[in-house]
Amino acid sequence: MNTMSGGCYCGNIRFELGLSRPPAAYNPRACDCDFCTKHGAAWLSDAQGALTVRVQDANETARYRQGSGQAEFLLCTRCGVLTGVFYNAGGLLFAAVNARAVGGRVSFGPEQMVSPKTLSAGDKAKRWQDVWFSKVHIGPADV
Repeated sequence: MNTMSGGCYCGNIRFELGLSRPPAAYNPRACDCDFCTKHGAAWLSDAQGALTVRVQDANETARYRQGSGQAEFLLCTRCGVLTGVFYNAGGLLFAAVNARAVGGRVSFGPEQMVSPKTLSAGDKAKRWQDVWFSKVHIGPADV
């Protein structure tokens, strides 16, 4: 497992991820929706990997739904960084992180343009369940 960490600029939202392959084997997905484009997001996920998100002060986070309203974006309101996106399906949590919020000098493969707005709500949900992290834990920073 390739382990790395990241988060928002101020450290209020931190994440640790375990990737099942070397980082260069991943092509972050640059979504063409207006929200992701304006935030400069490029999504990274691994259905065989794991993700832990720690939030220092939940009062300084924002959650936002757009498009089909099924997925929920997590932003830090202290520094403004878009860190991740989550989807709940029958009690199971799936997630992707903004590859641009991964710390250090990690070299992922080239970004891949994607257009989820062309998919139906059901097709989006299926795709998220197929490619997003499925081993996801979100908790307070002191756990």
